Amino acid sequence: MTRLLGLDVGNRRVGVAVGDDATATAKALTAFRRGTLDQDAAVLRRLADEQHAVEVVVGLPLDMSGAEGDQATATRAWAEAVAARTGLPITWRDERLTTETAERRLGPPRRDPTTGAPTRAAVRQRRSRVDREAAALILQRELDARSAGGLESGG
Repeated sequence: MTRLLGLDVGNRRVGVAVGDDATATAKALTAFRRGTLDQDAAVLRRLADEQHAVEVVVGLPLDMSGAEGDQATATRAWAEAVAARTGLPITWRDERLTTETAERRLGPPRRDPTTGAPTRAAVRQRRSRVDREAAALILQRELDARSAGGLESGG
């Protein structure tokens, strides 16, 4: 059995999911606020150790055309730098529309009963939940591809 971490890398936060190829099921785990590369690598290494994960699946934010834009370039640079610090191998998986799918699954944010607007805390909590859920979707795509016998990655 191979345990995997799935990552949804954003500019401010990284959503993390965990799964394995034996059950072929991913579940949202956590999200962490990005810091320096060394700090991010330390968090990722700790999570990998806690979850007994030996590989990381990183969502690659391709353009709708399938091309790599600025965000994909930034994600590759971050993931490769963090992987070098952790020693964990990385696999790329197309992440197009995972955030939108996660947002639909979670529904609208909670609203303050007095003002009708979402509270700051509710917005922060929802963003973190969306990041975790997007990471789970990315990892689930990879697990599904592996269980179907297709190891092609998103990049």
